[in-house]
Amino acid sequence: MATICNMGAEIGATTSVFPYNHRMKTYLEKTGRGDIAAVADQYADLLVPDEGCEYDELIELNLDELKPHINGPFTPDLAHPVSEIGAAAEKHGWPMEVKVGLIGSCTNSSYEDMGRAASVAKQALDKGLKCKAIFTVTPGSEQIRATIERDGYSKILGDVGGVVLANACGPCIGQWDR
Repeated sequence: MATICNMGAEIGATTSVFPYNHRMKTYLEKTGRGDIAAVADQYADLLVPDEGCEYDELIELNLDELKPHINGPFTPDLAHPVSEIGAAAEKHGWPMEVKVGLIGSCTNSSYEDMGRAASVAKQALDKGLKCKAIFTVTPGSEQIRATIERDGYSKILGDVGGVVLANACGPCIGQWDR
């Protein structure tokens, strides 16, 4: 939910809304904000859209149908399903070689995302592989950065060739190379 809300700006949304639910409560509790979860529980019936509210556009996503995407080249709002990026690159004359990879962003990278990336990196290391392209990792918060460091994910990502950057805006717009 947070990923979709945070990344809504990448597709032009000014607001993304999810009603409060048990997953949000669990997240708040596990991130040291149980007091906020307790207050939210007291007012859960109010944490929904206003009756009769109107939206410029309502987009409903079936999360079971989402496919892995690659953003770029040149700008983060050029998104394509991984299965279609080769054809799109050929059609538009884009570079066919990946020069920089980025996992996460200042608006999107949960602990679970970092864990999945570290798992793939570990599998690559176990087969003797390392990244050939520049590979950067941007944790979504200082808490995520500290947690992936504590749990060894930063080391695994570094061992495969990644560089863990500060949890700040930058790589999506080319600031990683300045």
